[in-house]
Amino acid sequence: MTATEAPSRRLSDRTADLFLSDYFVLYMTLAFVAVLTPFLPMLIAPGNIVNVLSNMWPLLIVAIGQTFVLAIAGIDLSQGSVIAVTSVIGAALITLVADPVVLSKAPLWGVLLTENGGPLAGMTGGVLIAIVVMIALAALIGLINGLAIAILDMPAFMVTLVTMITISALAIYLTQSENIAQLPENFVILGKGDLISVYFGTKDTSQLPRKEVFSLVTYPMVIAVVMAISAHVLLNRTVFGRYVLAIGINRKAAEISGVPVRRVIVLVFMLSAVCAAVGGILYSARLEAGRPTLGEGTFLLDVIGAAVIGGTSLFGGKAKIIWTIFGVFFFVVLSSALSAMNLSAFQVDMVKGAVILGAALLDVLRTRIMRERTG
Repeated sequence: MTATEAPSRRLSDRTADLFLSDYFVLYMTLAFVAVLTPFLPMLIAPGNIVNVLSNMWPLLIVAIGQTFVLAIAGIDLSQGSVIAVTSVIGAALITLVADPVVLSKAPLWGVLLTENGGPLAGMTGGVLIAIVVMIALAALIGLINGLAIAILDMPAFMVTLVTMITISALAIYLTQSENIAQLPENFVILGKGDLISVYFGTKDTSQLPRKEVFSLVTYPMVIAVVMAISAHVLLNRTVFGRYVLAIGINRKAAEISGVPVRRVIVLVFMLSAVCAAVGGILYSARLEAGRPTLGEGTFLLDVIGAAVIGGTSLFGGKAKIIWTIFGVFFFVVLSSALSAMNLSAFQVDMVKGAVILGAALLDVLRTRIMRERTG
């Protein structure tokens, strides 16, 4: 190697190290904010930061479930529908008052819903029971998905697509597209409650102090952080996690090596559905209603996009929860910036699609660099 080639080689190695770093997406997010802040100063305003974080936690929980599915080289398109149907069922169980004018034509009327609310309304422990039912229902849907994929060898794309269509339609049918509101406060607090708040005081012309309250530590944050830590340990520190990654790298080789492939696949899809249900609980609590349209539209694009942007491979065998955390953070910051630019919904979707395509290309580049280094 000549003297002139050495500096360029070092620069190339440093660039490669940056691409392969676990923190690459975090660096990219911070650079993105630094570039846009002079033009959009609201990005670093305390209120916007709190809003970004509040949007991040439920999305992160759902994306964690998708990360496990992507790690086995699968995909779960049914997460949005799981959110919708569990949101509806949970709200129907605990709503305090149901409006007959709005919901009397819904199939749930007279079965779970009455003018006096749901069967668990006002009951001690009713909210906890409803949450257990929501998670159990999600686990059942994930079990069906997993059995169809693992036992019948059906493509994950097709199975979860059918589940998405069927369950989404069921959620809309059960309420006839109506929302179920009037949820109890001890449920709503899961999506909006805070444990630690900070106060920013300002002065106005009346010489009275005006304080703005910003939630620093919230219930969704605690739930998401606990689930993220648990998922990290499960994926990177347990035999189950090694099985998941082994299946994603080479399913046949994993089977030959004694990995219980079918059992792991079933459990992964159950985990994905449960994560979707927990995310749905936070969304429903935050919106103070069970909504049959939760998880529709571009929600699935956000979930998969966040996981892929973080570094989880679409081809399986490569995933880390910390990557998903950074990917979700980037995605919510991007969404906040696009909203501040007053772009139309179509333009926002176009930008998100381009970003996800860029993330897929980045994954290919990372894989190529790793092969060159190891080969």
